[in-house]
Amino acid sequence: MDIEELKRIIKLLKEEGLSEITVCEGESRLTVRQEGITPKEAASHAGREPGEKERVFTVIAPLVGTFYRRSSPEEEPFVAEGAKVEPGETLCIIEAMKVLNEIKAEEQGRLQQILVEDGETVEYGQVLFLFERP
Repeated sequence: MDIEELKRIIKLLKEEGLSEITVCEGESRLTVRQEGITPKEAASHAGREPGEKERVFTVIAPLVGTFYRRSSPEEEPFVAEGAKVEPGETLCIIEAMKVLNEIKAEEQGRLQQILVEDGETVEYGQVLFLFERP
């Protein structure tokens, strides 16, 4: 990854008011974090009024485990980029200690980007998906 790509990622992080973003490229993985920033500060940094609803939101891993996009290798993925999801809809499964934990959408949105590869180990708080609110 070159410096221009890194600058673009940092700009995206600030513009969207995110506290963390992880980018995977082949075997390489880069996580960029803004530490110590409150949601109110993030909104004002992104040129939005505090309290204004963000257009983009993320779904993060609530636990450490293995990320799966489908219930079994033969099944279709739960969601695909560009798909519209409703609250309660299953987005993925995270397996931890032989227990399969369904991760569900908490709000309505259109999936912009899946940030994790199927079968990849995820960490608590890692951003898994980027969504756009309707």
